[in-house]
Amino acid sequence: MNQQVEKISINGVNYVKEGSQTFLPSGPRNVVVADRGWIFAGDLTEKDGRIYLDNAILVQSWSEIGFDGMLENPKSSKVRLKKLKYRVDLPADAELFRVPVDANWGL
Repeated sequence: MNQQVEKISINGVNYVKEGSQTFLPSGPRNVVVADRGWIFAGDLTEKDGRIYLDNAILVQSWSEIGFDGMLENPKSSKVRLKKLKYRVDLPADAELFRVPVDANWGL
């Protein structure tokens, strides 16, 4: 019997099959897509049904490069980011999806 293993975890560290992912960040920074079109990035924590983003960035827009282009190059002239002074506090059910990103994403 031949089973495919895509990821294993040893002592809390995830290892993925070579070539299965090009980038797998492990820190708390995420891009979060929320309902009503809001997109934020920040250092994510969750508590009591809430999502908190510290060191937050609002993704105001991107053009011509697509969502994946914005993720790969947030400093592109085709991306508009706005640093927020405040912590973002979202109800967990407002999250549509999240993408883990590098610790310095958007900063």
